[in-house]
Formats: sequence, structure tokens, C-alpha cells
Amino acid sequence: MTSFSTKLSSIAAQLMSNRSKIPKFVNVLIDDVAKRPDGILARIVDSLLLATQAAPVVTQVPKSSIRLFIGPTNYAGQGYAWSRALEASNPNLKACNLEIELPGSFQFPTDSKASISAYNRSGKWQRKELEAVQSFTHVLYEAERPLFGSLFHRNVKKEVNALISAEVSVALICHGTDVRSPMKHVSLTEWSPYVDEVRLATQHQKEVDANLKLIADLQVPTFVSTPDLLLDLPEAHWCPVVVDTGVWLPTQEPLKKTRPVVAHIPSMGNIKGTHLIHDTLMSLDSEGLIDYQALHGVPAFEMPKVIAAADIVLDQFRIGSYGVAAVEAMSTGRVVVGHVAQEVRSIVMSQTGRKLPIVEATPSTLAKVLREICLNRDSFQQIARDGYEFARAIHSGKYSSKVLETHWIADSQEQPLAKDD
Repeated sequence: MTSFSTKLSSIAAQLMSNRSKIPKFVNVLIDDVAKRPDGILARIVDSLLLATQAAPVVTQVPKSSIRLFIGPTNYAGQGYAWSRALEASNPNLKACNLEIELPGSFQFPTDSKASISAYNRSGKWQRKELEAVQSFTHVLYEAERPLFGSLFHRNVKKEVNALISAEVSVALICHGTDVRSPMKHVSLTEWSPYVDEVRLATQHQKEVDANLKLIADLQVPTFVSTPDLLLDLPEAHWCPVVVDTGVWLPTQEPLKKTRPVVAHIPSMGNIKGTHLIHDTLMSLDSEGLIDYQALHGVPAFEMPKVIAAADIVLDQFRIGSYGVAAVEAMSTGRVVVGHVAQEVRSIVMSQTGRKLPIVEATPSTLAKVLREICLNRDSFQQIARDGYEFARAIHSGKYSSKVLETHWIADSQEQPLAKDD
């Protein structure tokens, strides 16, 4: 990579990682590039980056009777994690995931990656990547995103037809906002971020409606990564997120300190509800009841140790579900507190036969819940132990790979081509 490219990439990364601190008009420009990849500004940015980058690498096709490809988002490293889980469960399967790399994005493990500029503009990479992916036996699309940039004019349906024509079995996995309906979500929980973000709700609803129509048109096996999404896609199958339980390990039993450490990873936006619980936590900290630690800028490799050193980990308080961060905390044997709607808890119980070991709290009840934890430590230590077991039973990869095997891989059938609109 040239000096110019390095500087340009560095500037882009700094802008992306500091969006909450930069002027509004700059954020508008960034959004324009992201939402209109074929717009003039996006083309200029991509051309500048692509002209100075090394040639993008094409995914290598593994040698195995079952060759499975996952892409292109790798949100929270899940594409990579599902790949490893599938390989561990089936000796006849080799998997490979692709991540389209955005400037300033978190660096999660991945088998293959391509820069956003190569993905958008390199016709050579797009054609070579299509040729490689057509040599896999199975392809799992993440978040209904196109795999080959503009090669098929960003039309996922046409991409899928090209793969099915090459006798590739295709499935979809949905991650969250791609299929979570704002209209439904406001009735799930009063704390929904869509209640006070009307413009965001309108924008997301259009995207969700388009994705749900695509899913209905494709008629291929469909999975969701979090249980709440079954409320939007009841015909789908829950394929739980995966964490490395060999890395996220307990180092001590929680709630042994006089003043428990309460940890929370603040969100940049309002999705987690950090702004709704901040004053409560600062008040309890000043009172001396808890030691509140907001985790800013902790390197990824240090997070397992930092989380394991806490007693209580606060997850999210607006979505009404749980994700990777909560599972990581459960895996370390921490007391996890968050808002998970009763409908979602019921789904977890019906799907797994296990009660979700996340202590329920909303922004209005959090202070009361934390006081109760401090008073009744033995019972909440048991919940922490239940969380440790839950993470290993449901989120270690074995359960997820079984879901994918049962509802797709072991039952791969000839798939019809989707009709063009």
C-alpha cells in the first residue's frame, strides 16, 4: 500500500471511529457514501482508494466434499465463528467466510476479506470471486447483502439465481436491523429506539420491507442470529451467535467484593440505551453501592480479562433481546443484566428447554435490580453459574452447527430459480 493510500485509509478510519464527535455535515457525507455506493461521491472515494491499494485477494476454495461459504458482513465475527463451528461438527465440511472491510471497522477474525472499494468497483475481483464462490457446494448470505458488489447491479436475487444455476445450495441468515420491523418493535417494548426516532423508524421500515419481500421471493432456508427475530420471521430457524468459550472464561466468582464492579460497554448511538441508564449508575456509584466502570477503548484481546474482572455486566436496554456481548459475559460467569422482552424469553425456553439466565431490568427498574443483587448475592451467583452453562450449551457453536446441518446442509434439495420482479 502506498503512502498516499495509507494516509487516505487512516483518515477514513478516523472519521468512521469518531462519528459522534465530527460535524453533522461530515456524517451526512459519510452516510451518502454508505447508502449510495453507486453515487458520485462514493465513486470518487472508491476510485481514489482502489487506485492505490494492492490487488484484492480472491477467496480460496477448500478441498472437501462439502464446501461452505459465508459472507459478506461477518458482523461481530459471526461468519468466521459459524464457519469454525461447522468444521468442528462435520469432518467432511470445510467452510470459508468473507468480510467486506470498512474503514475504521472492528477487526474480527475472518478467512477472506476485500476492501469496500474493491467490492464496489473492481470488476476483475467481482468476476473472480463469483467464479470461486460458484465452486462451493453451499452459500450462506448474511443480512441479505450482495456478495459481488455491483456485478449484478446489487441485485441479490440475480446473484442467488447465478449460484443456484451452478448447483450451489443457498441459504440466508438475518442479523438484526435487516429484518427487525420498527412497527412491530414499538409494540414489543416501550423502550424501543424507534419510539423516539421516527425518521430512523421510517428509513429502517423501508429496508426491512424490501428484505422481507426478498426472503419471501427466494424461498430458501432462512436463519436468524437472535431469538427476537423469530417474531418478524416465524418461519425461520434460530442459529445462535457463537463465542469462543475457551477464551471467555471465569477468573473469579462474582459478587465477592463489598462494592461490586458493574461494567457496561457504552454505545455510540441510542440502541443499547446507555444514555437512559447513565445517571442511575453514576448515582449508585456516588452512593458507594457499586463501582461503575464504563469500558471505553479497551483492545479486543483484553476484553475477556476485563469482563471477567467485573461482577455484573450490563447489556442492552432497548432492543428487548440479547446478543454477542451478553453471551461473552455469561461465558465468563458474570451476572448479566439487561432488558429481554418476555416474548423473547419464551422463545428461548421453547427452542432450547432452558431459561435465559439474564437478569431482567429496564432503565426505570435498574436501580432497584442492582440493589437487590447486592442484597441477595447467593441467588444471583447461581444465576451467573447458570449463565456459564447456558453459554456453553447454546452458544459454543455445537447448537448452531446442528441447526444449520438439520435445516439446510443435511437436507439440501434442488432449489428453484427466483422470479425476477
